[in-house]
Amino acid sequence: MKQFTAVGMGEILWDVLPTGRKLGGAPANFAYHVNALGGTGIPFSRIGDDDLGREALDILREHGVATDQISVDTEHPTGTVDAAIDANGVATYTFPDDVAWDFLAFDEAERAIAMEADAICFGTLAQRSSVSRDAILDVLGDATKPLKIYDINLRQEFYTPERVRDSLIVADVLKINDEELALVAQMFSLPRGEREAMQALLEAHDLTLAVLTRGGEGSLILSADDCSDLPGQPTEVVDTIGAGDSFTAAMALAYLSGRSLDEVNQYAASVAAYVCTQAGAMPPVPGSLRLS
Repeated sequence: MKQFTAVGMGEILWDVLPTGRKLGGAPANFAYHVNALGGTGIPFSRIGDDDLGREALDILREHGVATDQISVDTEHPTGTVDAAIDANGVATYTFPDDVAWDFLAFDEAERAIAMEADAICFGTLAQRSSVSRDAILDVLGDATKPLKIYDINLRQEFYTPERVRDSLIVADVLKINDEELALVAQMFSLPRGEREAMQALLEAHDLTLAVLTRGGEGSLILSADDCSDLPGQPTEVVDTIGAGDSFTAAMALAYLSGRSLDEVNQYAASVAAYVCTQAGAMPPVPGSLRLS
């Protein structure tokens, strides 16, 4: 497989779990899993000039993730999120305000990397501040080569219809889960039924792919001329943190490699199922899951 380069653009933060702290943030998780699966994942983010920020850099480096595009903010702390895990292993999150990733800024070197990347993954959470939102959308608006993946990641009140619509306009791929789809369907008065709603999003925004994950119930991928709808895989869930990000990373690599939609879907689901059996967003990934 060609070694594809994919940028994860947005938040780096610490998941504060009942069992301790774990490094996360969807774009950082995405970059980690791209690396773990055989690509080159590069996080574009911002940390504070503090112990948590330095520890985040150390952990990413230990995992072989490049950190040169993670800037240091001397005025705002490294992001944290309190993650509560329910009986089914599903996480809910509480985010402090005015942390380093609310003040993203990308220099010319980072813009050059983004323009030449094979894929860029971004979400909604890092756009909660106007500073970061403008920085993200500015880069995406100029990036014509990369596959631009909008992993929607709706969290609490940190989204609006306008932010979602602006992100869909610049995206090539939408990745969304079933709970988020219900919110977006209501937001934009989409047709009833998951497949019908996804088809409407695909067509309205001229997307290359529309990707729906349904937890243990499987995943759906639509393109203009194909469809893959696969059932869930039996999985002993430890927690779901990072599973969606690993699905996105695997999906991106398999799609860029020219696999069929069924192959893309099956591979991404297998990777995500494994991550659900592990604690935290960045578990060690066995070599058998690397895309060959």
